[in-house]
Amino acid sequence: MPVITVKLAKGRTVEQKQQFVEVVTNEAVKKLNVKEEWVTVIFDEYERENWASSGELHSLKFGEGFGMKGIEK
Repeated sequence: MPVITVKLAKGRTVEQKQQFVEVVTNEAVKKLNVKEEWVTVIFDEYERENWASSGELHSLKFGEGFGMKGIEK
């Protein structure tokens, strides 16, 4: 029973997450030879102010809109 955890910044819509889950689930079924009902996807979302790399908070380094192409604020 694969459990797939996706860590990302907050801001995606329910529709975007649903589309992502469908694609990931379909690929897991094909590549891992498991039943669809066995696949679990968990979104672990963070505020940009709680995520950092290279010693700098993403909210300061990239701004609030970084990586949010096509996403409404």
